[in-house]
Amino acid sequence: MNSRNSESEVWRSSTKNPAPEMDLVATLQSELETLRSRMKVLESENAKLSAQLSNCSCQETKEKGNDSVLKNGVLEGHGKKKNKLRDLGYGAMMHHSKRYVALKVMYFGLRFYGFASEAQMDPTVEGELFKALERTRLIFGDKKELQYSRCGRTDKGVSSVGQVIALFLRSHHRESRGDNKYPGENSIEESCVLHFLHLGEIDYVRVLNRVLPNDIRIMGWSPIPVGFSARFSCLSRVYKYFFWQGNLNLTAMQTAAKKFLGEHDFRNFCKMDADNVHNYRRHIISFEIVPFNERDNDDQLMIMKIKGSAFLWHQVRCMVAVLFLIGQGLESPNVIDLLLDIERTPRKPQFPMAPEIPLVLQSCEFEGLKFICSSDTKQALNEHLERECRSYKLQSAIYHEALLNSSCIEIDNNILSDHTKKKRASHIPLLSRPTELSYEERRKKLDA
Repeated sequence: MNSRNSESEVWRSSTKNPAPEMDLVATLQSELETLRSRMKVLESENAKLSAQLSNCSCQETKEKGNDSVLKNGVLEGHGKKKNKLRDLGYGAMMHHSKRYVALKVMYFGLRFYGFASEAQMDPTVEGELFKALERTRLIFGDKKELQYSRCGRTDKGVSSVGQVIALFLRSHHRESRGDNKYPGENSIEESCVLHFLHLGEIDYVRVLNRVLPNDIRIMGWSPIPVGFSARFSCLSRVYKYFFWQGNLNLTAMQTAAKKFLGEHDFRNFCKMDADNVHNYRRHIISFEIVPFNERDNDDQLMIMKIKGSAFLWHQVRCMVAVLFLIGQGLESPNVIDLLLDIERTPRKPQFPMAPEIPLVLQSCEFEGLKFICSSDTKQALNEHLERECRSYKLQSAIYHEALLNSSCIEIDNNILSDHTKKKRASHIPLLSRPTELSYEERRKKLDA
């Protein structure tokens, strides 16, 4: 009863004083009329601006030059991928200019599952690069829209100091008449203009290196024409393979290395991909075996420097593996001639490749391409690389200290140990070993 009485009292009190409610309704109606009048003014202004925009010639040029337009915050004209930019949060980037750029990339490959992100294994160098590009808002769209290309596809554990990739990046630059020319086609005056246009451009090297992991660095960048391809525009690639001389016969290895020079069919010196690769002829421009400026006691660190127009999958590591067998005296230098003769040796003998860690992609060469960066950025890059060098030297010093301390450990002959020596496997000549399937046999298997 008490609650019912209280409710009725509240109702009576509200009906006795309707004035506050009437004032509130009047206020809201007044504000509504104000908003309606404001909307009419805005619609009128919008109509005027639309009329001015339709008469603007730059707008017509922009609409003709773009197959895709940003409509209601969504990129139209890309089919299923039209929401890609919106999903990535790059809608605002459509207002920025873009520029086709080549980036020179250095990476220490020890912890990576190769360069390419298609390996379905993480981490990869390419994966880390695109994380940095997205984080810095330098890209928009997928690899196809960016016209992305890479020069080399290094394997797991392989390093590089000269990898090159190409793609469209966000830019402060406006296109000029000479931008669509290939490097080296500009006159002196045009080159000066292009150099001036680099002023005020985004410092791609500095921006990316601030967010990349310590074992990846951008070394420089270069403007490139739209028809450029990091893979197909490359004139030559140079690989270096580091190794300790030890007891290897360098003279025999150098004699054998000369047999690789020129154009040959290298199907017996690669991992064959008969599904995608049908031409196994490659041209080796130079092959040197020279000392590096590093020694360890009486042992000399050496380098194999191989320059070629292009290389097959695992080609360098297979060539190095056979040269090591020759250096150990297990094979004759003439075995190179026999393996390059696919009429006499149509199937590759089975043999393990050389380890991947000592292999480095040293450079990718292009006509007229010059990589640049600011002086401050180059100094920061050099300081970073010097710190990394000192860090690895410290690790080497620790292992060396452990080696010295192991000499203090006394040997107790009373402790039982396995005195049986493992019998060293006798060497089977390459041409007497089991072979892999030939290219023709692989094709028949694939067709079947």
